[in-house]
Amino acid sequence: MDVGCLSLLLLGVLLESLFSCLSLVDAGVVSRPSERRGLYAERGCCKRLSHFMYIGQDISGSPVSIDVGTCRSHCGAPSRISTYNPGFPGLPKHSSMLDFLKTKKLRDRVPDSTLTSGLEPSCPKSATCEPSKILLERVLLFQGVQEVEVTEDCQCNPVPDECIRMPFLKAYFPDSPFETTVDVGKCSNPSEAAGLSCSPTKFETVVVENPNGAELVQTVESCDMRPSCYRLPHLQYYYETVYGAAGQKEERLKEIDVGRCLGSCSAGNHCLLRDTRNKDHCLLWAEGESHGCVPDEYETHVFRTRNGHIRTVFAIQTCKCQ
Repeated sequence: MDVGCLSLLLLGVLLESLFSCLSLVDAGVVSRPSERRGLYAERGCCKRLSHFMYIGQDISGSPVSIDVGTCRSHCGAPSRISTYNPGFPGLPKHSSMLDFLKTKKLRDRVPDSTLTSGLEPSCPKSATCEPSKILLERVLLFQGVQEVEVTEDCQCNPVPDECIRMPFLKAYFPDSPFETTVDVGKCSNPSEAAGLSCSPTKFETVVVENPNGAELVQTVESCDMRPSCYRLPHLQYYYETVYGAAGQKEERLKEIDVGRCLGSCSAGNHCLLRDTRNKDHCLLWAEGESHGCVPDEYETHVFRTRNGHIRTVFAIQTCKCQ
């Protein structure tokens, strides 16, 4: 066999091997998009995007804007539909002839509608894209210190059908030696029924150290279906002096449920800045508590203190929106 025949034989073997490899690789390329879509459908796609908000002026008069972040509920298009290659719109640049042949065969097999389709699936139907952790930033403005909630990251959270307490992480004094993460909790948001909403009914208190001492952070412990404005039990204790039948003096502990009004009302809401994507999420609160939900009816408790003084304590019986 001469040299020419040998060369042709070797070339044929190489070409056959090349086409075999291309078939295998091409099969892998076609299968990956479906695998990727399956992965998105399983894990969901929920990302944090920058979202700058103007919150006021600092003590020098300069405007202050903060990236409070926002959770994006849909993924962008897959990398294989990038459009930066002018020769093959919808396909990436080719680093080699092998890549060129792979993308060309993919172009022939995959319909154009697939290459230019919309966004990838977001969270499953039973979940929503929400912040996984909030940073509580304290900003010194001309009007005083304002607290701004900044979304650190996002994730797909389940949406329960019942009213339950759900975890909600909040970091105090972030990026400092005193940074502390507390599960402050929140109530789920099931479908509203007969004007009721899932609201906090019991709270706990956590002590958070800070550069100026310590502060108390209120956390949600339990939730229940309540009207938009409702009364919550709130106990207070006093020492009371009473006299027996024989005139003997007796001191005992008196418990009074003075109550408190909670809930959201259209009037008196001190939320200055709400998330554009989730109107229930307040990004910026004014100092002081909201007075939209106020006492309506009350009762009077009169007793004698341990010092012999007559004391009057009012206890809330019902609440209303004002």
